Amino acid sequence: MGILQMWMFLLVACLPLVAADMAFAHLKNLKAKTSPAVQEQASRDLIARLIKERASDFDVHVNESVGPADRDTFQLSSTADEKIRIVGTTGVAVAMGFYHYLKYYCNGQRTWAGQQTELPPTLPVINSTVTITTNDKFRYYQNVCTLSYSMAFWQWDRWEQEIDWMALHGINLPLAFIGQEAIFQTVYLSLGFTQADLNEFFAGPAFLAWGRMGNLRGWGGTLPQMWITNKLLLQHQILERMRSLGMIPVLPAFAGHVPSAITRVFPQANVTRSPLWSHFNSTYSANYLLNFQDPLFIKIGKLIIETMRNEFGTDHIYNSDTFNEMEPASKDPQYLSASGSAVFNAMLAGDPKAVWLMQGWLFLDSSFWQPAQVKALVTSVPKGRMIILDLASETSPVYQKHESFYGQPFIWCMLHNFGGTNELYGTVNSINNGPFTARAFPNSTMIGIGLTPEGINQNEVMYEFMMENSWRTAPRDLQQWTELFVRQRYGYSNAAVNTAWNLLMRSVYNATDSHRDHNTVVVFRRPDVHYNVPQDIWYTPQDLFAAWHNFLTAAHDLQGSELFHYDITDVTRNSLQLVALSFYQKMIDAYNSKNIDVVLQAGANITDLLADLDHLLSSNERFLVGRWIADARSWGTDAKETALLEYNARNQITLWGPNGEIHDYASKQWAGVTADYYKPRWEFFTQWLVQLIKNGTRWNTATFGENIMTAVETPWTLQSYQYPTEAIGNPIDIARTLFVKYQPVTRDPLFAKLGKGQRSRPSRKDHSLNFSKYSGLHAVDHDRSFKNI
Repeated sequence: MGILQMWMFLLVACLPLVAADMAFAHLKNLKAKTSPAVQEQASRDLIARLIKERASDFDVHVNESVGPADRDTFQLSSTADEKIRIVGTTGVAVAMGFYHYLKYYCNGQRTWAGQQTELPPTLPVINSTVTITTNDKFRYYQNVCTLSYSMAFWQWDRWEQEIDWMALHGINLPLAFIGQEAIFQTVYLSLGFTQADLNEFFAGPAFLAWGRMGNLRGWGGTLPQMWITNKLLLQHQILERMRSLGMIPVLPAFAGHVPSAITRVFPQANVTRSPLWSHFNSTYSANYLLNFQDPLFIKIGKLIIETMRNEFGTDHIYNSDTFNEMEPASKDPQYLSASGSAVFNAMLAGDPKAVWLMQGWLFLDSSFWQPAQVKALVTSVPKGRMIILDLASETSPVYQKHESFYGQPFIWCMLHNFGGTNELYGTVNSINNGPFTARAFPNSTMIGIGLTPEGINQNEVMYEFMMENSWRTAPRDLQQWTELFVRQRYGYSNAAVNTAWNLLMRSVYNATDSHRDHNTVVVFRRPDVHYNVPQDIWYTPQDLFAAWHNFLTAAHDLQGSELFHYDITDVTRNSLQLVALSFYQKMIDAYNSKNIDVVLQAGANITDLLADLDHLLSSNERFLVGRWIADARSWGTDAKETALLEYNARNQITLWGPNGEIHDYASKQWAGVTADYYKPRWEFFTQWLVQLIKNGTRWNTATFGENIMTAVETPWTLQSYQYPTEAIGNPIDIARTLFVKYQPVTRDPLFAKLGKGQRSRPSRKDHSLNFSKYSGLHAVDHDRSFKNI
């Protein structure tokens, strides 16, 4: 991009932002509520948690006047006494400034898997003051599901780490949904409901997200009072820390879903039943929805906001999702407009400055949400009093189809991950260009960017990349960025690891066909004879295998890096799940030709691979099911509570429901569950196919599902075996052994067919990847002698 082109691009991109700020006056109420002095101290404390005694090398100040209103700004400079001075408009801005210096001057990084924060003895000098201002007012974080898929069992120590991560990455608008059951309990009990009514209403500890959205009721419960009370206390800690850094926490509001006892407590209440959700029956689904015109709607909504404000205070922004994955009772625009007005008026009754934040996931169902329906809902609220999260903008942007949400402000979001699964995945070109395209959209009402993954602790490169869009002035040269990322991640780089990451960025991290990151990994799904092997391959498999080889080549130089240990585990894990497709294809071909010997051999190969994979995953603490289960159990205060919590943890990542209603959606490639759940399933499947062949019986998916659930799946969810919480072994050594073992399989002709034609090569014009210098790596590097590793 030339200088003139860049200035034209920036001019076009910035004009809508200025107009948006002028139009949405009520958004000015959404700002940091704590004093500069409090934010300054909070940012100092954050830096000290990261770099300990070296924190004294940084001179930190919060000064709202160093940047424009409604944009976070930070300034970096060197002082005469060899310190680094950081001045930011908020505590978040200071944290962003510190992280920018850590990354781009000291080659550091702080991610979920660990941190590389070793500073040089003398800090690099900044020759002239660096000033960076964010492009938008907001940087949002969390999906309502993240609280259950990843954060369900966190104690304060883990929340403290996450809030630090948020601040470093510029998040100033985080969802703050912890502890809301205590608020709803207080309100409902005051209205005449009983605790028994609420026991039937509240979902269990690992399923609260879907109870809050009205999809479920009761499943996974009874929710212990211990949980309700302790989560309330935790929310106070979370909010205090978020606000101390200048963040604007988003609190929950009333969406209209009520306990079934509403018809007893208020016999005249006008209620309907929502549709059944995701294969659940009416015992746990078909929740009651209060009619939007019923006076009780405003009464309950007002009480919830008032009770919450009395307990937590407020920052005047509230989330409510009435129709998440639930089709409304009518397509009539008047009905939808009335529903939106009721939800907002209930907020307004409790807080005259209220702004409604809504997830835009529902609008992806275009069979229902046509332009008339979308417009009716989003314009039922005054402009600027609703913010819409365009929840999956990187694959399915909605703003383009609906005239920038008909004038309501929106946030461009990267959803990226469904169910908290582990697969390597990204849409790097879309993320590189999408926010700039959205800002330049005609009459754009974009006011921020956001991260809305259903689960975290995966694919960290995409989150590092995405959040730089908050301050980048143009799309990046991805090859250059990738090699900087490598040095920041490990504090060191070499040719092999650069090659590995460039291969990953052009393959697994470059889905260009609107492919989403759902769990379609064959060996981590309930076995079936009908899986379409290519369905989840949007890249050339040989690129991944070559990246795996190059990681091993680089291992000697990087073996001391915590993050390298994580990455080589992750890349080996993903490579093995791909290798398993070769065995699966042979197994199904043999079943169709009634060759029992080959079925048995292929089945043995799959279960052997899963045993190897479990051994690998056991070597890194980030891949241990034992940690997830131990975190769940840590909340229990007696044997009954502990057993309930462990069952919630086990069920969510496997059957997801009493009868496997959403089985394998939230599957995790973790040690323990791989060996004791997925491996036995494939052993059972192998023997099932053999018996079908011997008996001349046809495959029946439902019959198999009932039998494997009884024999393998349900028993695992009911166990109480305590898995290790500490890693065992060296992932580099294990990865080397597995590479030697499985390298011959990677040459299966199957892999030459997969991914063909599914990975488009975007042009350089849109700042996409240009890897011409790496062409042929998957052939040359993958075939060279293993002695070089």
